[in-house]
Amino acid sequence: MLVDRLWPRGVRKDAVGLDGWIREVAPSAALRRWFGHEPSRWEAFRHRYAAELDDLAEYWRPLADQAAHRPLTLLYAARDEEHNHALVLKDYLECWLHGHGPR
Repeated sequence: MLVDRLWPRGVRKDAVGLDGWIREVAPSAALRRWFGHEPSRWEAFRHRYAAELDDLAEYWRPLADQAAHRPLTLLYAARDEEHNHALVLKDYLECWLHGHGPR
């Protein structure tokens, strides 16, 4: 499942087999610009993005439901594998699932 707000540069849409593209769960444009993939802002970014996700349940809830029943792969275009929004989203979904369990 692609979870970026923008389609990755240089990737043709017909060249990728995706289950879906949920751009609404990506960080807001303002938060993405503020973070700028600057590792020193990582912890603050994690908290700010989680706060945004709190208001986006209608978009991330189907991902959580899917993850409760089968493997879910979150795809993203960021080069940094340690400081990207997909990691925050993964942690957020796991935390929610542990607190609420599968349906």
